[in-house]
Amino acid sequence: MLGGRTAGAFERGLGVRTVGDLLTHYPRRYARRGELTALASLTVGDDVTIVAEVRKVNERVMRARKGSILEVEVTDGSGILSLTFFNQAWRSQQLRPGVRGMFAGKVGDYRGQRQLAHPDYELFDADDPRAQLTEGSDEAKGWAEQPVPVYPATSTLPTWKIQQAVEVVLDALPRLDDPVPDAVRQERGLVDFARALELIHRPQRDADWRAARDALRFQEAFVLQSALLRQRAQRRAEAAAPRHPGKLLAEFDAALPFQLTGDQRLVGEEIERDLASDAPMNRLVQGEVGSGKTLVALRAMLTVVDSGGQAALLAPTEVLAAQHLRSIVRSLGPDLAARLRPTLVTGQLSAAERRRALLAVASGGASLVVGTHALLGDTVSFADLGLVVVDEQHRFGVDQREALRLKGRSPHVLVLTATPIPRTVAMTVFGDLDTSTIAELPAGRSPIASFVVGLADHPGWERRIWERMSEELARGRQAFVVCPAIDAKTPDPDLAPAPDAAPAPAAADGDGPPPPPIAAVLTVVEEVRRNPLLAGRRIEALHGRMSADEKDAVMRAFAVGDIDVIVATTVIEVGVDVPNASTMVVLDADRFGVSQLHQLRGRVGRGGVPGLCLFVTHAPPETLARERVDAVAATLDGFELANVDLELRREGDVLGSAQSGGRSSLRLLRVAKDGDLIGEAREAAAGVLEADPALAAHPALAAALARRLDEAEAAFLAKG
Repeated sequence: MLGGRTAGAFERGLGVRTVGDLLTHYPRRYARRGELTALASLTVGDDVTIVAEVRKVNERVMRARKGSILEVEVTDGSGILSLTFFNQAWRSQQLRPGVRGMFAGKVGDYRGQRQLAHPDYELFDADDPRAQLTEGSDEAKGWAEQPVPVYPATSTLPTWKIQQAVEVVLDALPRLDDPVPDAVRQERGLVDFARALELIHRPQRDADWRAARDALRFQEAFVLQSALLRQRAQRRAEAAAPRHPGKLLAEFDAALPFQLTGDQRLVGEEIERDLASDAPMNRLVQGEVGSGKTLVALRAMLTVVDSGGQAALLAPTEVLAAQHLRSIVRSLGPDLAARLRPTLVTGQLSAAERRRALLAVASGGASLVVGTHALLGDTVSFADLGLVVVDEQHRFGVDQREALRLKGRSPHVLVLTATPIPRTVAMTVFGDLDTSTIAELPAGRSPIASFVVGLADHPGWERRIWERMSEELARGRQAFVVCPAIDAKTPDPDLAPAPDAAPAPAAADGDGPPPPPIAAVLTVVEEVRRNPLLAGRRIEALHGRMSADEKDAVMRAFAVGDIDVIVATTVIEVGVDVPNASTMVVLDADRFGVSQLHQLRGRVGRGGVPGLCLFVTHAPPETLARERVDAVAATLDGFELANVDLELRREGDVLGSAQSGGRSSLRLLRVAKDGDLIGEAREAAAGVLEADPALAAHPALAAALARRLDEAEAAFLAKG
């Protein structure tokens, strides 16, 4: 459509390869040319449109740098104005003396002379009636007020080049079928697909592009929800072995020293119904930090084991996997643990330990298996994998989760997340999963007091951080200190940089003090050990460069009280459970994401002692980074924070493997803001699919799904 050279530039610069890619590279905003204005009344800083005649054209070489400037002098009889173009000498072929046209831009001032730099313009033919336009005429007003698309651009592909390419494609488009059925579209008063593309790229007035966006946004939601609902139906058509609770679960429940919360009972009943079905369970359980999701998952695992199957729990880190194993053994008690042989599979096992573990898993001797990515290896096989539990799903890639699921015959799948997910994200990203929520915290959980320690405005508060920690330690409690880096050159590999984190420290300019270095575990642990307020305390480091045995030894010592303070990276972000830990100090808190800060805070206040969380930041007040830290400190409600997080980092690629931010495959739809629209689209899509599951009467929708779901995206949906 565009020719090889232009097409190559679009693919390199914007990743735009097809006509569809280009037409869905929508304008990010619409500019105004400005009211038609006489040259005599121009005001610096105004966006204006003028009708004028070219009087003089001059090209000169720039003195200070390479290149040239094209200066064009124009007049409307009431005054003179200079038009300036940098390195665009070719425009002299268009802007010849005597030519008339409309010129639009922002009025600037150069050495006392008013000018327009790189103005937008449209030249008139000799017989063009617009050549006689005057200020205030309807034609001039229409051209001046016509929205001008401004596209996401690059240095090599400016917005006007993109607009030219879009014009070429629009003029050559064949008839386009709309994937949204006529009845659905007409019920909502939406323009059809072809008209929407025309109006969003070539609007004559604001109402045009707004109508186009309404139609295209709904189409995105409708096609996405159709894909998710269709996948859900296909998944439920698979055959799975029904699993029913028996003596093991009854024995376990009878030995529990506490009552399940109402939410735990409700979600447990939902899971029990799913497991009893001959269709594989595909359920997401989300809940607050410490709400008891792991206990719910363990009861599901015992239900599967009761029916003769095996259950595997996939954890994101070796520290968490080892802790899960210890927690499971402790919860089961010595008798049940001996019978079920909970087995750990990680990459740090010795050769002999690994052989024993793999044999126990393959033979079925190990009914409960806990592991890290090592579980996904080709050498790991199961006798009868009936349930896959994925803990902290956002820490795993799509292929990793699928690799474990394929080790069984349509096993049931339970996905856990302690990062609360807004309803719209759950509906959009996990639309093919059933979703359960545990919001109620178990009895006995202590409150957590959160404070922002803003050192930019209160540098004297730094001493109080360590005083406060020493006071907690004096009460026989323990503490965490979390840093965003291992050493000065090695950031925490598990750290997901916040979208508005402060920039990395750089050399100071001028006479101001140098910025503080980023907090690093290996530096901070020595500083804390030297702090006289903490003299005599047992202080150790924990980070990702340590071996599994070293990390496990530190966590075991901390759990039994042999260590007072751990200085760590986010390796302790999820799942670490030490009831005696009361204090969490997060250094450079502005370098962490909202969900990470909430997760880290959840490591304290887990027992009978109140929790204290200090978010230490050098981010100045009223910056985005500081506001985000303030937002986390202001509430313990993870669901409220999830919405804050979503607003900050957007939704990621909801149909691809990149689920933690970055470029979204969505074009106009924003799950943070379009929840009601997504719900309406899901309802409409469900109605269409219920009446026509094969989409035989809706070929345009079927074709749109085929286009939308390329091989990688279809594989993602198939993997759940």
